[in-house]
Amino acid sequence: MNKILIVEDEENIARFVELELKYEGYEVEKAYDGRVGFEMIKEHDYDLILLDIMLPTLNGMEILRRMRQFSQTPVIMVTARDTVVDKVSGLDGGADDYITKPFAIEELLARIRAVLRIRENGSGSTAVQHLLTHGKLTLEADSRIVKVDNKVVELTKREFDLLQYLLMNKNIVLSRDTLLENVWGFDYYGETNAVDVYVRYLRSKIEEPFNLKFITTVRGVGYVIKDE
Repeated sequence: MNKILIVEDEENIARFVELELKYEGYEVEKAYDGRVGFEMIKEHDYDLILLDIMLPTLNGMEILRRMRQFSQTPVIMVTARDTVVDKVSGLDGGADDYITKPFAIEELLARIRAVLRIRENGSGSTAVQHLLTHGKLTLEADSRIVKVDNKVVELTKREFDLLQYLLMNKNIVLSRDTLLENVWGFDYYGETNAVDVYVRYLRSKIEEPFNLKFITTVRGVGYVIKDE
């Protein structure tokens, strides 16, 4: 059972997330204060930490900076602040992911599963999942080569990055906003239909020529690659 620490000063939010996580089978502990949360991180082992930025006594950025000196436990920043500077600062400081309030609990749970899967498969390394596979499809992260039935498929950088992110989050329905944020980057201000356009590109290069079906559209939400 994975053990998660919630460091969040808004007790109603912390309690709501705690109940949802326990329902999903996680073991959960909470801290409403930055210093208390940091002491818990020092004294106990967790599989993942949900860390707010705006905390009393010690803010989330400072907690992250201090804990990265002795721990590589995955951290998802959970905050009401939504500026590019905050996001970049959190990720540069060693956060594994970032979600902004108000959030859908389904998206938070999906991000938790994705981060935990990366930790389990990659042992906390940034060189996560060098080889991703799905049926006849293989993606080699280091060489950036994609093959279907052992035949190389030429993809643009954006197409490759989108395919890689979908494969890394297999069985998780990813919203268009999530894909834009993680594949296009925080500085992307285009329309969300860019995701739909690039999914069509991938289908035209991988699905149609090889008579395959691997990217599933979830109406009104986004896309997912499901295990066969």
